[in-house]
Formats: sequence, structure tokens, C-alpha cells
Amino acid sequence: MNYLDFEDDIKVLDQRVQELKAPYLAKGITSIENPSVVDAERRLNEALERAYGNLNRWQKTKVARHEFSQSVLAGFATLDGISVLVIGQEKGNDTQSRIQRNFGMMRPEGYRKSMRLMNLADRLNIPIITFIDTPGAYPGKGAEERGQAEAIAKCIECCLNVKVPMISVVIGEGGSGGAIALATANKVLMLEYSVYSVISPEGCASILWRDPKKAKEAAEAMKISSQDLFENKIIDEIIKEPKGGAHRNHDEMVANVTSSIKKNLNELMQISPEELIYQRKNRFLSIGRDVMITKEEFYKDTHINTVTFNPFNWKLLLQNNRRLVATVVVIVILFILALIFA
Repeated sequence: MNYLDFEDDIKVLDQRVQELKAPYLAKGITSIENPSVVDAERRLNEALERAYGNLNRWQKTKVARHEFSQSVLAGFATLDGISVLVIGQEKGNDTQSRIQRNFGMMRPEGYRKSMRLMNLADRLNIPIITFIDTPGAYPGKGAEERGQAEAIAKCIECCLNVKVPMISVVIGEGGSGGAIALATANKVLMLEYSVYSVISPEGCASILWRDPKKAKEAAEAMKISSQDLFENKIIDEIIKEPKGGAHRNHDEMVANVTSSIKKNLNELMQISPEELIYQRKNRFLSIGRDVMITKEEFYKDTHINTVTFNPFNWKLLLQNNRRLVATVVVIVILFILALIFA
């Protein structure tokens, strides 16, 4: 277990608990009622309550980046007998796995793979669930040459237009377009200590103050915590984490996430495909507005850019192509004069 810089007391107590429990666990005993063990666990829980009861936004960022908060990859699964598509981002938890997973930063091929799967799920009428944990899309030269921005934009467009329910869960760090490409969903949920922002605190600090060491000030200013985002109606729900963060009790965290997904999925499955698309687009168009967009306004705006074909209009052609028409006229005149004086 790796400990964060504000977990010094927790580290000492945690190690003490493990030492006391080791002889029992070695014998296969998991239910331990020894007073020393019970007292040590009580003091550990109290320390966790104190440490995690008043985290600032920068500390929450550190918890969100903890290497034991793993995500998943992609594939089809079942949830209470319902087929679902699961797409997730994984950072890795050691040097080798982080390099293999490119530190959770997807390349264009990753977004295109996600689009292929989402389109397949859409054709088969299978709901989509995405897990977000990335500092952002990969910014390398090769990724840009292969169309990183286009891949992200197309992935967002795909998310907006699928006709099946879509739920996104920010399980760690949701950074920039790398996150929103898979989080343009009907419901966006966040773990209690996860973060979600347009840029990392270090990147923001480098731009505003030219000093990445001011990341703490940047995190506070950007309001990137789940509580901030819920208050500003950017996300729909905060999923409670175990004491000390999701990485301390995987089973409890999985149960909490599963319960939340089931509840929201059951709600969304009662909605028609057309209504799902409207709800999904409307929730993002309405961010920053005091008034929700009505269906009439939504569909009116949707059809603004619809191409219409009008009968051929010579007058309009002449008005829009004056230089071309003048050039043609001059050529014709010169051709006629050449014939006359030939």
C-alpha cells in the first residue's frame, strides 16, 4: 500500500493493524475479536475519518490519482441479466503497467475503437457504461498526426447520437477532452474523492502562474471536486467511497458503484430512444444556463443547419459568381472577335 503525504498517522496505524492480524490470517482466521486488534482498527478508522473528513481539492486530486484506483478496459457484460457495453480507462499501478497503458492517456486508435463498440451496442440496443480515469488524451506528435482532435470530436458526436442509455462514472481523474470523449452521457456520476476538470491542476498552474508548483491553488480555483461539480449541475450524482478512499476497500466500492449504476440504468431504460438523445444533448447544452432548453427550441436549433435543395435559380447564380460570369463573358467576346477577324 502506498500512502499519500497527509496519511502519515494512517500509515503507522495501518501497519500496526496488519502486524496484529498477521498471525491470525496466516492460520486462515478472518474474524478476529482480539481486543488489541479491535482497538487498533478503531483508532485507524478514527484517523481515516479525521484525514478524509476535510480534504481540500488538491488532496482529493491526489486520492483520485492513487495507483490502486484501477479501471477496466472494454467488452460486453451482463448486469442483473441485462447486456451492457463497458468501456473504461486504465492508468496501471506500477511502472511496467503504466507504460503499457500509456498512463491512461488514450491515442486516436483508442477513441476509434470505442466508437466502433458504441455503434455496435447502439445497433444491438445494448446500454453503454463508461468508466473515466485519465489525465487527458495523449498529446504526442504521432497522436496529433493521426487525428487526435478529430477522433475525440467524433467520439463525443457518437456519444451524443446513440439511441441507447449511456452512463459514465468518473472513478479517479477525469481530465480534459480525454475524459469528455467517453463521458458525454445521459447520467454522469462521480466517486466521492474523484476529480473532473478541463485541465490538470499542474497544467492550469503552468499557464496562469508559469509555475506548476502552484497546483494546489489551481485546484482550489478550478473547483474540480465532485461536490463542486454536483453543486454546479455538471454531474448527476456523487457515489460514496469507503473510509480512506476507494482503494482501501474494493468490494465496498464495487457494491456502491453497482448499486448506483443499476438505479440510473433502470430509470433510463424507461425512456424512448428519441427522448434519450434529447435528454443527453440538452443536459450539456444547458450547462451554464439558468433555464433548460425546451424541446421546441432544441429541435428548432437542431434543424437550423439542415441542407435544403431549391430549384435552379439563374439570378442567384449570377449574383454569387460575378467574377466567373465576367470571365466567361470576356472569353466568349474574344472568341467571337477572333472568328470575325480570322
